[in-house]
Amino acid sequence: MRLARQLEKLGTETAFAVSGAAAAWAAKGHKVYPFHLGDINIPTPANIVEAAYKAIRDGYTGYCPAAGIPELRAVIADDVGRKRGVTYSAENVSVQPGGKPVIGKFIAAVMDPGDEVLYPNPGYPIYESQIEYQGGVAVPYGYVEKDGGFELDIDAIRRSITPRTKALIYNNYQNPTGAQSTRQEMEELAELALKHDLWVLSDDAYYEMRYSGEPLSIVNLPGMQERTVILYTCSKRFAMTGWRLGAAIGPKEVIDVINKLNTNAESCTTHFIQRAMVEAIPGDTSGPDQILQILRERRDAAVAGLNAIDGISIQAPESTFYLFPNVTKILERKGMSDVNQLMDEALVRTNVSFCTRKHFGRPLPGEKHAYIRLAYSGIDVDDIREGLQRLKEYFESSE
Repeated sequence: MRLARQLEKLGTETAFAVSGAAAAWAAKGHKVYPFHLGDINIPTPANIVEAAYKAIRDGYTGYCPAAGIPELRAVIADDVGRKRGVTYSAENVSVQPGGKPVIGKFIAAVMDPGDEVLYPNPGYPIYESQIEYQGGVAVPYGYVEKDGGFELDIDAIRRSITPRTKALIYNNYQNPTGAQSTRQEMEELAELALKHDLWVLSDDAYYEMRYSGEPLSIVNLPGMQERTVILYTCSKRFAMTGWRLGAAIGPKEVIDVINKLNTNAESCTTHFIQRAMVEAIPGDTSGPDQILQILRERRDAAVAGLNAIDGISIQAPESTFYLFPNVTKILERKGMSDVNQLMDEALVRTNVSFCTRKHFGRPLPGEKHAYIRLAYSGIDVDDIREGLQRLKEYFESSE
């Protein structure tokens, strides 16, 4: 007996493989400095925990509507719309068990087999996986490095659009690069979407994870709200990665389809978690503010530690909790050609675990530089400093 051939097109989140290697190294008695996974080792705010306990005690443990409970849909509609300067109602919201399901359901709703979908690369690997698994053609677009930061390669996006292009996936405040668009860059992207009549998935997982200034949203630009689905998640903002609560927000015609997919996939999202968030999302902001402050301190420590390494120079990103340093000079110093070799050897030599560019989509033709990604969301400041000092000593040696 054989399994479905379609499974050969299904990718995975390869950062979890790095996690397995780090766990195996730790099991041998080593102290691992975990920069590899974008999990958060900060407690979920107490008001959310207490609200969930109360919801369980009050009996919210059964089925609920596939689209989500009406109260939460209304709260999310108000929260998302108010922060982006647009108006949504509950009918524009489909509650999900996390942000990740929005990717696959959006693609299922707007893409037919053979259609092309543009997606960021390096980027979250599930984009590529879901496009190809569902029979589409995954067309990558990249970034241009400038002064230690990253900008969208708008010219590459423009060249990649064909009559078969159906949708564009856009991750402002980006994983893994930390890139954020200027308004001009966002306007250029919107112009292309309008000109070529493209659906847009705006992955806003890190929309609230911004250390200064006001975030920008593509739905705020003329004509874009009608063609854009927002991926919303509680995982980062509220340190709820394991709770699994998110939402798709967009035009009713797409949201109705996603609700139908909910019924087929998981029936509904956990009732008592939804009930807890009805009060938490518009309520006390001290928890999210404290989470952001802790992450800001970690960012500053990590940026300082990396910039102290000979051969590395990066900017402090204004959003997300990722750093994506160029390590081409480090590889040259060590006589290596494969950045994953550097990753493997660094774990053994320094106990520092990180991902590389290769964990975020298939490398694009013509790429000349090597990058690693460090997440500082799951490691305390003292360990950041200690781990990066170890990495500095290893990176600066020719051995």
